Amino acid sequence: MSRTRLEAALEGNLERYMQDELDLAREAITHGIQDTAGDLKAALREDVIQGGLGRRLARSWQSDDYPKSGASLGAASVVYTKAQRLVRAFNEGSTIRSDDGFFLAIPSEAAPKTGMGRKRLTPSNFPEHYYGPLRFVYRRGQASLLVVDNQRARTGKRAGTFAPASKRARRTGEGLTTVVMFYLVPQVRLRRRLNVAPIALAASAGLARNIDAAYRGASRRRLR
Repeated sequence: MSRTRLEAALEGNLERYMQDELDLAREAITHGIQDTAGDLKAALREDVIQGGLGRRLARSWQSDDYPKSGASLGAASVVYTKAQRLVRAFNEGSTIRSDDGFFLAIPSEAAPKTGMGRKRLTPSNFPEHYYGPLRFVYRRGQASLLVVDNQRARTGKRAGTFAPASKRARRTGEGLTTVVMFYLVPQVRLRRRLNVAPIALAASAGLARNIDAAYRGASRRRLR
């Protein structure tokens, strides 16, 4: 409390002074918590990128502030991810198995990016009407396969991709190939790539510093 403000309080403005201090506290706590949440969100997003998991998953980290507007001594911010299962798997390291107890189907590089209805590609929504039926290939001691026959390799700008062979090519057998669309494995082990708990702990440690900085900034603005 500065001497000038103390003298003003002793001259009969104590109530106003205390109200000003309460307003400053509300503003400092609210902004300090929001700044800390922002730091945490940014750090968690960077952790995802550094883990090689891409910007799309990084952007799944979001934050909400309470209250939505104004300031409060009871202000709070929540940092969360919209991809909880995926983040948990890479944060803990886990073994993923098929829900039905059989195989996990992992699309190959040659497989289409999406299935029918623009959904994530699986054997059940694979566009067989275009590529032809999937065929199971068992391999002892290795991942089994789901393949499609009678494909032809594209050339030019689309080299490395495949398309169903024409009727003429099927008759002659010229240039036909079988393409792997899925690898079938009993389970996949995900190694740990994220560090959510240490990052959250480090961000929390900066909360008091952020509140203090917000208080000092608010005080300077009011003295102008």
